[in-house]
Amino acid sequence: MYIHSVEVLDKRFKMGEGAGSDATHTNPQYSYAVCVLKTDTSIEGVGLAFTLGAGNDLVCKAIQYLSVKLVGAEIEELMADFGTTYRTLADEPSLRWLGPHKGVVHLALAAIVNACFDLWAKARQVPLWKLLLDLSPEALVNTLDLSYLEDELTREQAIQLLNEQYKTRENRNAVLSTGYKGYDTSVGWFNFSDELIVEKTKQALDKGFTALKLKVGSFDPLRDLRRAALIRQTAGDAATIMLDANQKWNVPQALDICQRLGSINPYWIEEPTHPDDVFGHRAIAQAIAPFKVATGEHIPNKVIFKNFLQAKAMDFCQVDVVRVGGVSEFLAISLLSKKFKVPVLPHVGDMGQIHQHLVLFNHIGMGHENLFLEHIPHLRPYFMHPASIVGGYYQVPQEAGSSSDLKN
Repeated sequence: MYIHSVEVLDKRFKMGEGAGSDATHTNPQYSYAVCVLKTDTSIEGVGLAFTLGAGNDLVCKAIQYLSVKLVGAEIEELMADFGTTYRTLADEPSLRWLGPHKGVVHLALAAIVNACFDLWAKARQVPLWKLLLDLSPEALVNTLDLSYLEDELTREQAIQLLNEQYKTRENRNAVLSTGYKGYDTSVGWFNFSDELIVEKTKQALDKGFTALKLKVGSFDPLRDLRRAALIRQTAGDAATIMLDANQKWNVPQALDICQRLGSINPYWIEEPTHPDDVFGHRAIAQAIAPFKVATGEHIPNKVIFKNFLQAKAMDFCQVDVVRVGGVSEFLAISLLSKKFKVPVLPHVGDMGQIHQHLVLFNHIGMGHENLFLEHIPHLRPYFMHPASIVGGYYQVPQEAGSSSDLKN
């Protein structure tokens, strides 16, 4: 199956009143820069990168530049040594200066890489999670670029880790029967009124969710404290509550406010300060323990993730496959996190479509803890095969590919 052309689509979607809002991004427009790999058959590979509207066209333009080298490639041959192709694309000399490995060009790479994995799974007529599980450790590592990680994770170590987990894989297959637990972020958007938070929380509990997330980061900390107490009171002590500041605080503010938010016993406090501030996150994590810090939504690449893990600056790794360099880099970061014994709970800007496949592989194939995956329902109507949530659990996808196909 040969790639004969590449189509790039700029898809933007209106959000409902207050939906998607946080302390930093108050009026978002959920958007995808879409890479479509056309083949000599009716099968197409679809890959997404996620933005919030303005600038989506820049990512689309970068996809056009980067994807040229894929035209003419046969998908099995391409994926047999995809790690080499990945590094060639990431290090494209005329574009690397714009990063390297971050920003608009890296988002474009995410869409391209995700399209390649989607096409590969469709060519083999299996869901992405099964494709990854069916690969030998050596074949999987062949799809990765581990450059700049060698001080912590070599190719040989990655293969050894996967081989060790293979021995106990059957013990973790139960998730294919139960589904993967979800948590609901859509109850607590920043611009929601207190009344709407209570209403949405009750609705989520009725749907079977036992874990919920609230956006914080208000100019008035008392607003955050009030709303956090409100969602805890409504959901009850047994519920798992996460708090997300979306980078709003500086380190002194975070140290103060996170301590006070501890009164509602949060499972984690997410992105408490600037996403590049490794030592700031470490200071916060040390100060608020035993409460945990989650971050990674805006960490751009595997090298910075390595630094966060080395510094013990994150308790939960929230790598996002449509924000880093696609499936290949997501898996490299997941392996690195496994080595450091840090759970991977992806950020989900894409309603969990592709991430539902990846958490299944991470759990079964890498031995990552089976915790839960973020659920955001707003873009569900636009997908051909939207994620299915029953009783608060993601149902295991059965369609071939990565569940990324959008309706026309």
